[in-house]
Amino acid sequence: MRRRTVSVLALAVLLMATPVFAQGTEPDPMKVALDTVWVLLTAFLVFWMNAGFACLEAGLCRAKNAVNILAKNFVVFSVASLAFWLLGFAMMFGDGNAFVGTSGWALTGADNSPAMNDAYSGVYSAISWTGVPLEAKFFFQLVFAATAATIVSGVVAERIKFLSFIVFSFILVAVIYPIGGHWAWGGGWLSGMGFVDFAGSTVVHSAGGWAALAGVLLLGPRIGKYMADGSVRAIPGHNMGLATLGTLILWLGWFGFNPGSTMAADADAIAKIALNTTMAAAAGALAATAVAWVALTKPDLSMILNGTLAGLVAITAPCANVNLPSAVLIGGIAGVLVVYSVLFFDKVKVDDPVGALSVHLVNGVWGTLAVGLFATEGGLFFGGGASMLLTQLIGVAGFGAMAFTLSLVAWFVLKVTLGIRVSAAEEAEGLDMGEHGMDAYPGFVPTQDARAEII
Repeated sequence: MRRRTVSVLALAVLLMATPVFAQGTEPDPMKVALDTVWVLLTAFLVFWMNAGFACLEAGLCRAKNAVNILAKNFVVFSVASLAFWLLGFAMMFGDGNAFVGTSGWALTGADNSPAMNDAYSGVYSAISWTGVPLEAKFFFQLVFAATAATIVSGVVAERIKFLSFIVFSFILVAVIYPIGGHWAWGGGWLSGMGFVDFAGSTVVHSAGGWAALAGVLLLGPRIGKYMADGSVRAIPGHNMGLATLGTLILWLGWFGFNPGSTMAADADAIAKIALNTTMAAAAGALAATAVAWVALTKPDLSMILNGTLAGLVAITAPCANVNLPSAVLIGGIAGVLVVYSVLFFDKVKVDDPVGALSVHLVNGVWGTLAVGLFATEGGLFFGGGASMLLTQLIGVAGFGAMAFTLSLVAWFVLKVTLGIRVSAAEEAEGLDMGEHGMDAYPGFVPTQDARAEII
C-alpha cells in the first residue's frame, strides 16, 4: 500500500510538471483535472480572506461599529459575485479593444482555451492560456475582484452609509476594477507594453486603495479624530485578538492569492512563489516592528500586523519574477513604508481607521515598481536597464489615474443622491444600532461614563 501511494504521488508530480497540452495533440485529462483542483483550492483560500478582512477591520475599529463592519465584509462578496458575473468578467477578459472587453456578457461566451477544443469560437482570448474550465477561471478571478472591494470597507469604516457602500461596491466590481484588469490582464494596452503584475499589487490592491482614497476624501474624517489645534486623537481598536486572527487568516489566504495565480499546478513555480510570499511577509512584520519601536517608542501591534500585510501586498506583483533575497528586501521596505505612510495620512488628516491605504495603495504601488527593479529578467538591478521600470511606472500612473477618477465620480454621484455619511448622532451612537438595530456585544453594557469615553 505504501509503495502504491508513493507511485501515485510520483505520477502526480510528473503530471504537474508537464504542459497541459502539446501542439497538435489532445489535452491530458489528468493534467487538466489536477490544474482545475489546484485553481479551485487556491480560489477557496482567497475566498477565506473575506473572513480575515472581517476580523481585522472589526478588531481595529470600535465595538459600537463591529456589526456594521462584519456586515459589510460579508455582503460585499455577494454583491461582487453578481456584479462580476453580469458585467465585470466580460469587461475584463472578454474580447474587445485595448481599453475594455466587449463580449461574453454574463458568462455566456464560449471558452477559447485550446484545452477546451474551442479555439475559434471563444470570446475570452486573454485568459485562454490556462487550460482549466471556464467556470474555474471565472471563480478564481471573482475572488480577486471581491478582494478589491473589501479593501474599501476598512478605509471608510465607522461613518459610511451601508446602502451607499453596497452600491459603490457593485460599481467598483462591475466597471472600475474590470477596466484596469483588462488593461493589465485582459489583453489591453498595458499588457501590450509588457507591464507585469503577476498576482495583483496594482490590479487588485491598488485598485481597492485608489477607490478607497477617493471615497474617504469626500467622506471626511471621523468625529473627534483630528483636534482643532492640529493634534491627532488616537482611536484604538476594540479587539486586537480579533485583528491578529484576521491577519493570520489573510497570510494563509495569500498562499492562494499568489501561487494560485499560476492557474496551473506547476510544481516549481508554486513552490518558489509561496516561499517568496511568506519571506516578504516575515520581513515586512519585522521591519514594521523595528520602525514602530523607534518612531513610536513602542512596538505597536497594529503596525506589526499591517507590516505583515504590507510585505504581502508588495510581493504580490513580483512574486514569480524575483529571487528570494529580493523578496525579503521588497517585504522589508514595505514594512518601513507602511509605518511612515500611516503617520503621513494622519498628518494630512486622511482618516483611515485600519491603515488600509498604507497597506494596499502605497505598497501596491511599491510592489509594482519593485518588479522593474528586482526582476531577474529585465530588472534594473539585474542588468536590464530602466526600460522595465519605466513601463511599470506608466502602468501605476495610468491605472491610478483611471481608478481614482472613476471612483471619485461614483462617490460624488452617491453623495448627492443617496448620501454617503451617516448623521453625527448616528456616528456617535454607533453604526451597529443606527444601521442594523443590533449590538455586537449585547451582554456587555458599559456605564454612561464609559460609553461617552469610547465615543
